[in-house]
Amino acid sequence: MKKIAVITATRAEYGLLSPVIKELRKDESNGLKIDLIVTGTHLCDTYGMTIKDIDDRIDHQIPISVRSNTERDISANQADALIKFTDLFLTEKYHAVMLLGDRYETLAIAIAAGNTKIPIFHLCGGDTTEGALDEWIRHSITKISYMHYVTNEESRRRVIQLGEDPARVFDYGSTSIDNILRVADMNKTEALNSVGLGDCRYAVCTYHPVTMEDGCVDDQVNEFVEAIKAYPQLNFIVTKSNADQGGARINELLDEAEKAVDNLHVFTSLGIHRYLSLMKHAEFVFGNSSSGIIEAPAFKVPTVNIGDRQRGRLQSASIINCKADRKSMILAMERAMGDKHRAICKTVISPYGSGNAGEKIARKTVDMVLNGKIDLKKKFYDIGDWKNSDKRENRLKERFNNVLVMDI
Repeated sequence: MKKIAVITATRAEYGLLSPVIKELRKDESNGLKIDLIVTGTHLCDTYGMTIKDIDDRIDHQIPISVRSNTERDISANQADALIKFTDLFLTEKYHAVMLLGDRYETLAIAIAAGNTKIPIFHLCGGDTTEGALDEWIRHSITKISYMHYVTNEESRRRVIQLGEDPARVFDYGSTSIDNILRVADMNKTEALNSVGLGDCRYAVCTYHPVTMEDGCVDDQVNEFVEAIKAYPQLNFIVTKSNADQGGARINELLDEAEKAVDNLHVFTSLGIHRYLSLMKHAEFVFGNSSSGIIEAPAFKVPTVNIGDRQRGRLQSASIINCKADRKSMILAMERAMGDKHRAICKTVISPYGSGNAGEKIARKTVDMVLNGKIDLKKKFYDIGDWKNSDKRENRLKERFNNVLVMDI
């Protein structure tokens, strides 16, 4: 029997993997088993114990440390994940491991798969997020991985630029678009009632730490909250930060601010069903989450993207980028609600696919595992005709021969 492992450590990650998992389940048989492995903040009360939001069969739960106050905490979390997933992989002997994105624990899991000679099928490589540690983590996972499912053509070119064979890099779009078509089905009244609000105008918000900056988290959150206070006529529905370094402090500050700011409503997690339904009917999305870059434009909803965390991602015209000070945020929100920008949003076409990424990824994965010839001894793919030129080949042969002579 062939076995494929799909691993999720966070609420956002599971939302993106869900369409693929559901499609993979259709191919389960006596000859193929799909294991869903849940770890990370899914199993932590502090982050909402989001395992309860997983609407699929869970095959393994792997608790790992999720403390995130210091650099040492992050390294300790990675070490914990590396050991525990190495043990799991040695026991289960999977034929493929599916990972998504760019989180630090995902890198540790990728290393565990590499050490145990399991091919990695990676989603969402090739993106750039210059304001976050995710940038180098994502590209590192790409180099460990065998198959690549990217969300846009620009990212596909980057993965190939990293030396990956184009025959193993597929632009199937983002599963976010699948979710928009599949799960954002609550009307505005239902969505607001689900978070205890009546009919109102509101924005959906998430604020994550900018992990490549040394600025004070307290100051950043204060500016964020002060910008919210400038629009008392709007309600701001905020989901808490993830387990990146600084995330726990952000969440503490948001909890404190909620007590003093009437139009601020903070939730540990909303679940993908409520979150996307709320986004669909929002005045705008506010914060620095990738959902404002990928999902919101598909809803024709404006995004106010704060700071550098998402710098480098492929963006639509519906996105307004602003600095992380209150004045810039207030001006950006004013623009987002203006008739001119809302008209622009109506014409936006998402660059992240048409809504069938999950099916394409699942079918290609199953075909590769059951029928493909996977060779983990990857060759570095060089770009351009220069690699095939006779002159270069001769130079390489001369250099190789000279090295042999010197060694002898």
